[in-house]
Amino acid sequence: MTDVLDLVPPGDRLARPDLAELALEGLVRASAYRKTEAMHCRVAVADILSDGEVRIDQLLHGEIFDVLDRANGRAWGRARRDGVVGWVVLDSLSNGAPLATRRVAAVDAALPLNALVVEGAAGLVEGELRPVGEFETDLVAVAEWLLGRPHELGARSSISTDCSGLVQQALLACGLPGPRRSDAQAALGQAAPSDALKRGDIVVWLAGAGDQDWTGHSALMMDAERIIHSSGEKGGVVIEPLAEVEARLTAEGFAAAVFRRL
Repeated sequence: MTDVLDLVPPGDRLARPDLAELALEGLVRASAYRKTEAMHCRVAVADILSDGEVRIDQLLHGEIFDVLDRANGRAWGRARRDGVVGWVVLDSLSNGAPLATRRVAAVDAALPLNALVVEGAAGLVEGELRPVGEFETDLVAVAEWLLGRPHELGARSSISTDCSGLVQQALLACGLPGPRRSDAQAALGQAAPSDALKRGDIVVWLAGAGDQDWTGHSALMMDAERIIHSSGEKGGVVIEPLAEVEARLTAEGFAAAVFRRL
């Protein structure tokens, strides 16, 4: 029989043994339940940290963070855009969840790609903005804007990014669901045939079980033979032959590549 606790995926739970969000009452066990408080990122980029002080994600300007607890100048909650739970420095947040009217559609603007803004955002010009709801059409073209940007674990902006962060940025810029982790990206769309890959197909090498915060390595197909990805080994966003990356990652213990088509 399925336990009621299994109905809420662990990675999406804003819950600890001592405290959980009110929406989870009856679904997860906790000593107390409380409503979340909506706040938003007021700086360009703010790190989301694990309990162990490891960066596991980031908030971009204008993104909503649902806060459940505060301690030592930090807020504990969940990023509304991609569901990651962790700690954010309180000074990087402001109260409320203002409705954005524009999204940043450039990589060299004062705010990062996909940041959300309201009318009259300081430091931005009209050519760097698009109305919310008006999106790009080519995942790979968006990823190419970030060629040469440095690789950093837990980062997901046009300043620096990890592998799944690069894929997420391209998805969000194209108005598509943008899960943060590689394992979730490996479930998007439908399976793509490995002998007929196309530009824009998603590639994921899933990691083995372990205590790392990452779940695999993500990339986008440039064409039938090359990928674009953010590589820790290469130090940033690069284009490489699929076969070379496949050989390197499987030798390191990753599973064979999974191909998905949206």
